[in-house]
Parts: sequence; structure tokens; C-alpha cells
Amino acid sequence: MIQNPSLVANPLVSQWLDFHEPGVVTARTGKVELGQGITTALAQVVADALGVDPHVVAMRPASTAGSPDEGFTAGSMSIPHSGDALRRASATALRLLRARAAELLGCPESDLRVEDGSFHRGSTSVGYWTVAMSTALDVPVDVEGAPGTPRPTSERTSLPRIDLADKVFGRPRFLHDLRLPDMVFGRVVHPPGRGSTLSAVDRSVALGIRGVLAVVVDGSFLGVVADSERTALEAAAALAAAATWSPPRPDLSDATVHRFLRAAPTVDTPIAVDELPADRPDTTRFRATYSRPFIAHASMAPSCAAAVWDAATALKVWSHSQGIYPLRRDIARAVGLPEAAVTVQHVEGAGCYGHNAADDVAYDAALLARAVPGRPVHVTWSRESELSWAPFGAAMVVDLDTSADGSGTITGWRYDAWGNGHSSRPGTLASPSMLAAELQAGGAPVPPSHDPPEAAGWGIGRNGVPAYRVGALSATTHRALEMPVRASALRSLGAHLNVFAIESHLDDMAHHFGVDPLEYRLRHLDDPRARAVLERVAELSDWSTPVRGDSTGRGIGFARYKNKGAWCAVVAELVAESRVELRSLWVAVDVGAVVDHDGVVNQIEGGAIQAASWTLKEQVGFDAGVVTTATWDRYPILTFSEVPAVRVEVLDRPEQPSLGAGEASMGPTAAAIGNALRAAIGVRVRDLPLTAEHVVAAMTD
Repeated sequence: MIQNPSLVANPLVSQWLDFHEPGVVTARTGKVELGQGITTALAQVVADALGVDPHVVAMRPASTAGSPDEGFTAGSMSIPHSGDALRRASATALRLLRARAAELLGCPESDLRVEDGSFHRGSTSVGYWTVAMSTALDVPVDVEGAPGTPRPTSERTSLPRIDLADKVFGRPRFLHDLRLPDMVFGRVVHPPGRGSTLSAVDRSVALGIRGVLAVVVDGSFLGVVADSERTALEAAAALAAAATWSPPRPDLSDATVHRFLRAAPTVDTPIAVDELPADRPDTTRFRATYSRPFIAHASMAPSCAAAVWDAATALKVWSHSQGIYPLRRDIARAVGLPEAAVTVQHVEGAGCYGHNAADDVAYDAALLARAVPGRPVHVTWSRESELSWAPFGAAMVVDLDTSADGSGTITGWRYDAWGNGHSSRPGTLASPSMLAAELQAGGAPVPPSHDPPEAAGWGIGRNGVPAYRVGALSATTHRALEMPVRASALRSLGAHLNVFAIESHLDDMAHHFGVDPLEYRLRHLDDPRARAVLERVAELSDWSTPVRGDSTGRGIGFARYKNKGAWCAVVAELVAESRVELRSLWVAVDVGAVVDHDGVVNQIEGGAIQAASWTLKEQVGFDAGVVTTATWDRYPILTFSEVPAVRVEVLDRPEQPSLGAGEASMGPTAAAIGNALRAAIGVRVRDLPLTAEHVVAAMTD
């Protein structure tokens, strides 16, 4: 039996589909559109399974008022979970409709031909929507039968992105554009740094501004509601100037992050427990440490939300959260309402890569809306708050200690990784994890981030186990129980550093034994699909032809995401002179059966470019407990002129299950860039990002 968690939680066809509107197939999903194109891909799934034009499929935005509860949109699981659920629900619905159509037309089902949303028998036909009027869909989805065969790849074309036209032509689509009747505007004032608490504030400086409707002070939570956005900004600035805060904790700086992670108390989790072999006379040991800093989400626009209280008995929130149901649970328990009294409606925001501040600002909006019952309150964080107070992708340190025999065959591999956990998402911790819930009077500090379990692909340990034959394997993660800053999910979790470390280490071993890095990988790989993406990316990049030019290098990286998802191999070419200039990326990826080819290419390309930015530039900076990278000119990010040429080739496997694409290219891209830099300068740089400072430090080490 299929154990798709989305179907376990939402087992009825009617939870996924209905045919109530003539000529329209209404499809529901608990997965949300984050700019990754999932709405388009899921519409294609439904259209393929029902044999209808994709344009008749209406994908409803996720809402706790009626969408299936699918937890979080995360981990590249939208197609494997929601896509599978919708395909099976559609296949079940089609079987039910076919049986009813045969009754209506007085013929065996085998006499019916299905075409464009109708059942045909000779010159007589009846449409899905007519049949559905007398067909009950409150029945379980068939999880044991075939999930419904998509149209052959040769008959499918990529559906144009459903969400794209509005974005290209600047139509109001984003939550930031939302305007509701009688809407007012809110702003919050955050502390100057970690550990600061509000000592005093003069409310009158804001209340004296015309148009200010309320000032909310609750412990260290400080906010204002006004009749216009401009007035809210003016009042927030006045409150910030009139507030007195205790000093931030001074114990965090750029130089102390990794020492802190090693020194903090930890929960140690073995993920592989082989006893490593004793060294032999021909054994060579390879020991190295790799690290990455905290990384910001750095979305193009800061987080935003809206909320309205109805007579203090019901609360509606508009949010671009990745988990509307978990957010509802945390908001309900934080404000003391039953879950049924809280509705969370998803509206697209400006892109998201995990757990950013969308949930935080949703709770801010709820608190501010409580001060003006019956009026919707629209709240947007400032850029400075977004880059200082949103959860960061966790910093990590990885130690590798490996051995190989005289022929270069790997005989032992020890992996140890330190870091904060990779999830403090709403609904997953002992107390609400929104920032304001901690700042409120009597609020509990956000508990230490946890890690997803093995079934969900780990967190710190994600892709920490190599895909190669490495002999005896010992692997342990060390999750810190103290958090210098809030850490939570950011695209690929621990896989970004782990793949970088594994592939860098493997490259150094290959060079030591005088073996081509591609050949060395293939020598230690049995998986034919892994070998296929490596061999294909080598062909795409003309790997066997040496690169030309001084300080020019080419490197390769590979991983199977979570060791059970998509296979991805990347080749990078760069020039390293006064800075690292990334010129080209070639990518080969296997995501099983391809639902939307253009969507897969977009996801892989976007992930590769973001990984390049992380690997070459991005780092959250600290000084005496204060984030120093709180503006665009201080937080470094890849610019448009620095984006390399990217070529993606998708190896379609129509006979295989579909796999997610969103995070598959992150680790391999980082590894390929690191290996290309080593090829260009002859020195291994193990600390991310690969800045001039870290390059010089590696050269002088």
C-alpha cells in the first residue's frame, strides 16, 4: 500500500477534486506557490490524469478553510506527495465517472472512449461535469491501484506558468499588493540585537501623530497601527527613537560562530556506525575540516502579512507561509483561540526558500489586528528587520577523516558535523516559534531548532552519508542545544555543506592518487543512474578537453539529494584572479518521470544560481551580538552581471516515480565550484564562502 502522508491525512477524492463548476476541474492542494511553479506542475498532473486541457484545471490557493492539510511545502516533496495524491485522486475520479457514464449511456465501460473531458459511445457523449452531478466523490482515493498513467512525454508540452503573466505585467498578485476594505497598516519595532529587552518607551510620541490608531506594547513587542502605510512608518520611527533597550548579548561575532557550535552542549545522533578499519602499511589518511556561515534568505521583498479579528472570537490571517496548518496551530495556541477559530489563507509572497519571516510577520499582524477589532491590518517588515531577525540557514562545521589503500580505493570514512538544527518551523516545537511570541511579556524563548528525522532526510546530516562505496562508514551529527541566533530551514538544509565537503574531499583523494576526478567517482559508484548523470554532464561540458587560460579551472560535483531523491551532477568553470569569476555551469539531472520539463529546468537552474551565490559570497555578519549585514549593501549576493551561463539537461525516466527538483542542484553546484577553484589555483579552500579573504587564508595556512 502507498504510504503517501498527504493521502494518509486526506484520504477522500473530494478533498482534492470537484466538478461543481461546469467546464472547470477544481483541484486543491496543501502545497503553496513560492515562485517554484508548483501550481503549474500540479495542474499538469491533474490534466494528464483526467485527459483534459490543462486550462480547464483551476488550482485553488491553499487555505485552512478547505484545502488538504499537507504540512509544509518543503524538502522537494510537492510532486512526490501532492502530485502523487492528485494523480491518484484524478485516476480514482475518472474510474468512478466512467462507471457512472456507462450506466447513463447504457453500455459496458469498455465501449466508452474518453476525450477532452467527455465519454463517447459512437455519436453519443456525456461530459465529466454532467456525470459528476450524480457521482459521489466522498470516497477514498485508490492507493493500491495504478496511479493513472500520464500522457506520454511525446504528447505533453510544458504548460505556461499559471502565475507568470501577472508577475511580468505587474498586476497585483503578491500579498504585498493585497488591499481589503477598511484596511489599516501596521509596523513593528525590533530590538537592536540578540538578547535586548525593552526597558521603556514613550507611547505619546506615536499617539500624537495624526492617523495613528493604536500603539501596542507587550513585553518587548512594540508595534503601531495607522490609517496609512506612510503614517505607520513615521510612527514606528518615532517609537524606535523613544525606546530604551537593554544591551544585546556581546558573545557573538564572525570569529566565534564555529567555536560556539563546537563548544555548545549537543545531542549526538549516529547515522552510520561501522567500526573503521585499522591502518595498514599502504593506508593513506585524509583529514580536513569544512565550514559554512549563517546564511540569510534574502528574498527580493521583505516578509508581509495581513490579519483581521472579528469580535475577538475569530481570526483570519493572510500569509505566504510554507505551512498554513502548522502556522494556524501556533497562532491559535499563542493567542489562546481554538484552532477552528483561526483561518490562514495563503497568498504569494516574494519568494521563499524555507522558514523565513513569513510566519513571524503573520503573528505580528494578528497581535496588531487585536488592537483594532474588525479592521484588517497589513504589516510588512523592514529590510533591516528581514536581514537581522528572520531565521537564518544554520552555520555548520564538518570534520572528515578518510582512508584509502595503495590503489586509491576508499577503505574507511568518518564524518562528524556540528550545527544548530535545521527546523524551528511553527507547530513543531514545544512553544510557539514566532519571534513575537518570545518577545511578548512572559513569552518563552524559542526552543533550540530540531532536525527532521531520517525518513525526511535528516537536517545537519542531510547527504552526510556519501553515495559512493567508501568501505566502513561512521557518521555522527552533533546538534547544538544553544542557539546564538534563530536557525531554521533554508533550501537543502545540511546538504549544501555536506556535499561540498564530501566532493571536495573526494577530489583531493583523486588528485593525491593521480586519478581524474570523474574517473575516481565512477570507480566508487555502483548506482547506474548516478553514473548516468555524471557521464552526461561530462559530455555536456567536454570534460575530457583541458581548459585553457591562466587561473582557469573546471570542477565536478555530484549527489543524490537526501540519498533517495533526484540525482544531479554539475560541472563548473571559473577564473580566479583578484576574485572568483564563475563563467559556466553544466548540469545533468534525473528526477524520474518529468511532469513539466520547463519547470524542472527552472528549478535546477535557479537552485544552481542560488548555490553559486551562497558558495561565493553570502554570509551573515555579527559584531557584539548585532547583525552587521542588515542592508543590501552589506549583505553580499550574486548580481545579475555575475550570473554564469547555465545549461541544464534533464534525463527523463517516464517509467520511474517523479522526484522533486527544487533542492537537487544546491550541493553539487557548491562542490563543483569549490573543485574548480582548487583546479584554478592549486589550493583547497574549505571555508565558505569562497571569498578573497578565505582564499588568502588557505594559501597561507
